[in-house]
Order: sequence, then structure tokens, then C-alpha cells
Amino acid sequence: MFIIEEQVYFWGFLVLPVLLVLFLIYVFWKRKTQQKFAERRLFKKLAPDQSTFKSNLKFIILALAFACFVMALVNPKLGTKMETVKREGVDIVFALDVSKSMLAEDIAPNRLEKSKRIITEIINNLTSDRIGLVGYAGSAFPQVPITTDYSTTKTFLQSMNTDMVSSQGTAISQAIDLAKSYYNDSDQTNKVLIILSEGEDHDGNAEAMAEQAADEGIRIFTIGVGTERGDPIPIKTNGRIQSYLKNDAGETVITKKDAKTLTEISEIGNGAYIDGSNTSDAVEQVLNELQKIEKTEFEAKQFADFKSKYQWFLGFGIFLVLVDVLLLERKTAWVRRLNLFNERKKDED
Repeated sequence: MFIIEEQVYFWGFLVLPVLLVLFLIYVFWKRKTQQKFAERRLFKKLAPDQSTFKSNLKFIILALAFACFVMALVNPKLGTKMETVKREGVDIVFALDVSKSMLAEDIAPNRLEKSKRIITEIINNLTSDRIGLVGYAGSAFPQVPITTDYSTTKTFLQSMNTDMVSSQGTAISQAIDLAKSYYNDSDQTNKVLIILSEGEDHDGNAEAMAEQAADEGIRIFTIGVGTERGDPIPIKTNGRIQSYLKNDAGETVITKKDAKTLTEISEIGNGAYIDGSNTSDAVEQVLNELQKIEKTEFEAKQFADFKSKYQWFLGFGIFLVLVDVLLLERKTAWVRRLNLFNERKKDED
């Protein structure tokens, strides 16, 4: 398993398109200058050893060398073996609402991004708990099973969007039902389900499903995102609002946070309702609630003995730089003697 130690250096790859543009500008300028000096046919006779291919090859080698140096700075590490460790914690499943109503911007930047930020901050403050991720709208779908791999979970979390589910709506009951299947009863761990939504429940079975989950020992916490006054759902193209979602009657849909429904679900689920308007406050309340829950021991398999592999990229990068320095832009003599494309005959003509 690979882990990345310094992800910030990935920004270095943005230099490569800049180098490409500069190189193309240089090639264009070079050709224009040569055309002013002499015609293309005459220039080949004046400079028969000049190689366009090698000039391009030198740039490619230099760009690859730069990419290797960026990877060396990133410092990828490889886990060389798997080991089973005993940990103490809680099994936490996050259920994220990805319905269109989560695009409402009554809370910045919008409800969905706010929810992602809250989940990310909660995960960043966990140590030994196992986590899972569920997405739902008109139906629920599994995203990440119970795991101790926080990094992968956050990666999948950031990729979640409102286009992942074709059936729209907010079926909280289906999210709870799917989350129930995540927990392993044989581990005897304490189970927590954290639902992030504006609270609109379109199937009306959330309370009944929450009661079933509570009977199975699952504590449900709800985090409400949005405002009670509500907001329209924007339809954007290239990041710009083109219109707002309308119902069958042609009226603009206003989606509002239903804190009452979320509160009822959390009370039935022996948990608590948390207002998600302020990220730091919401995260702090969740962490305080989790600290009150007894930790249980479980076994987890994880990669261990991670070793840095930056040396390979650094070495290969240095090798490519040396190749670039030693590689001349002139045509190689033995290649010219082969006369693969019958250039001599063309020149004589």
C-alpha cells in the first residue's frame, strides 16, 4: 500500500504545462527566425546536422526529470507487510445526503460541501475508531465499508456529488437500513451512525427505521445543514447559475432545513441533534458525544513498516538530467549514414 507523505508538492506538476507552453513558444520563434535567415530547403543544406527530433526529445527528457523530482519531494512510502493489531474504538458510519437539495447555498459554500467539511474534520480528530461511508438521495448506496483507512475514506468522500444517484428525493430510512449492514455483530463494538442532511424525509419511514436501528444497539446522531428559511436549488453551468430548480407547476422549489425531523430521529436513536451551521462547533459536539461512548477492543489489519521510495525518483531524475546534458541537438553520425529516409538523394536533387 502506498501513502503520500507530502501531498502539497503535487502542485509542482502545474509547472509542466507552463514549461510546455514556453517550449512551444520557443519552437515557433525559432522557426520564424530561421525563415527570415533562409528558406527551409537552403537552411537544411547550411545546417545539415541540425535535428528537430533531438530538440523535442531533450525537452521531453527534461520534463520527465522534473516530474521525477516532484515525486521525490512528495515522498511516496510503501507498506511492506500486513499485520494484525488490537485497537480500541467505536464503529462510526457517516450517511451523507447527496440529493439536489444539498446544492442550496443558504449555508456557504453549499450544504453538500459544508457536510463534507464537517465529516473531514471529524475524521481528522479520530485516532483508533473504524469508519464507513454511505451516500443516499432517493435511494442509498454504499461508498466505503467499515475501515481504519481514514485517507481512502476522505478521498471517496470528496468525490461524492449529487449526480451519483439517479433517483432524487431524501430517503433517510434507506440510509439507516444500509448502514445497519455495515456493522459486524461478532466484533461487539459500539455502533454510531451520523446522518448529515437538511432533514427533508420523502418516504416517511425514517423514525420506524431509527427505532429498529436503536434496538440493534446503533446510536444515531443527526447533523442538520441549511437554514429554516430555506433557499432555492441552483442549476449551474461552468460554475455559473443559469436557473433554479422548479416543480411540475413551474414554481421555484424552496428547500428548508427540517430540524424537527432530524431531532426526532436522533432521539429515537438514543443520540443527539447537532446544528451544522458552524463547522468547528458541530465537530466539537460530535467529538464530545463520541468521548462519552465506551471504547471496545477489536482486531484490525493494516500495512506496517512503511519505507520511503523517494530515492528511486531522485536517482532516475538525476539520470535523466545527465542524459539531457550529454544529448546533443545534432544528428547522430551513424544514423545519418544509414540514410533511412533517403535524405541524401533529396538533398542532391
